[in-house]
Parts: sequence; C-alpha cells; structure tokens
Amino acid sequence: MPNPVESGLWLRNYHKAPGAGARLICFPHAGGSASYYFPVSAALSPEFDVLAVQYPGRQDRRSDPFVDTIDALADELHTAIAPAMEGPVAFFGHSMGAVLAYEVTRRFEERDGISPVVVFASGRRAPSRQRDENVHLRDDAGIIKEMRKLGGTDSRVLGDPELLEMVLPAIRNDYRAVERYSRGTDARISAPVVVMTAEDDPRTTVEEAAAWEDHTTGGTTLHTFDGGHFYLEQHAGRVIDVIATTLRDRLRASVAG
Repeated sequence: MPNPVESGLWLRNYHKAPGAGARLICFPHAGGSASYYFPVSAALSPEFDVLAVQYPGRQDRRSDPFVDTIDALADELHTAIAPAMEGPVAFFGHSMGAVLAYEVTRRFEERDGISPVVVFASGRRAPSRQRDENVHLRDDAGIIKEMRKLGGTDSRVLGDPELLEMVLPAIRNDYRAVERYSRGTDARISAPVVVMTAEDDPRTTVEEAAAWEDHTTGGTTLHTFDGGHFYLEQHAGRVIDVIATTLRDRLRASVAG
C-alpha cells in the first residue's frame, strides 16, 4: 500500500512494505519510543506495513516539548496520523499506548467518520477502571524502582546515570499524563478491540483488562499471557501471531462483505 508518511515528526517506518494489504500503527508505552516496535515491524513486514509513533521529548525528538495530557497528545496524533489512514488500518498500543490508540480512534470516528479495522489494547486496564496511582510524584529513585519492577527498560539505560538523566523527564511526563487520565463507559468506539494482557501484570488484572468491552460496540476478544507487564517480550511470537491472524481475518471479512 502507498506510504504517505515517508518523513515527519510523528511516525517511523522501519521496513517499507509497498505491497502490504493493511497498515498497523503502533503506540508506545509510557517512556517508550518508536524503536520499541522495530522487532514488530521486522516480523510483520512485508505482509503488513508497520508504522511506529514517536512521541515528543525522546530519541530524535528529545528537544521537542512534552505533551502533558492524554487528550492533548491524542489530538496531535489524530492530526499527524490522518495521512496514514488509507486503506485498512489497525492500531496497536501497549500500556499508555493502548489508551492513546483508543482515544485516537475516538477522534477519527467522531470527527472524520472513519475507524481502524481493529484496535489492539495491550497491557492496560479499561479506561473506566481507575486506580490511585502517583508514580509521577515520586523522586527519581522511586521512578527507577518502578521501571525495574515492571521491566521493559534496557538494563544498560538503568545502569547508566547519564542515560537515565536524559530519559527520566519523558517517563515522568508520561506517567503524569496517564495517571491523571480517566474516561467513562459512555465514550465508546465502534472498532472491535482485541485485548491482550498478562495474568500476573501488577498494573492490571484480567478483569480490569476485560472491561474494555464496556468501551466498544464492536466486540472484544481477550488473550491472556504470563510474564508481567511486558509479557510481549517473552511471548513475541505469540503476540505477532495474534496480530497477524486478526488482521488476515479482518481483511478476508472486508473482502467477503
């Protein structure tokens, strides 16, 4: 499929896939960056065209100012992603990224009358399931402790004071944004949601993850794993299989329909 985002601030395309039948746009977790999805892009290309979102304030966008609320970030992403919404498009978001995938979907449905064919919500409880969390209020040592607990951060970063000094502001900003976010069950999308979660994730229970069904009229499918909050690193093959199988099914259904 044609790629209208060869350059730009917000989207990275690590493996060109001009013949792909569908596009997958991936939203990183709190403190995460587009490069986290390089392995996903490598595994799914060239069958699917994978684009990864690059939030401001990290990696090659380190000098760009942070966006400090989920709603403001979703607004900016809605504008940035619009040129990529050609043909069948799906969203994948992990942790904070799942919330953003949902909020960007809401904006496309409400403002443009278009919708991704499916939203993959990984490692995050439903938007209406709130907890009293305040990681963003902790000192640097407290945030680092949380990062070690959840995993998903390169050990070389955690052991390098200079690298930590560079990444901690982005992590704190993202935690602040997602910990202050909430959305009621009246805010529903029509896209189906594929929920992926670990049974031993300290940040969400299976029941909290299953509650995504309250936020869509398109139905949900639930896949459970072990391996904690970043289960997808231990089960990369199975995660890729869920994504690819779901997209193939959606494409076949659209052709049949």
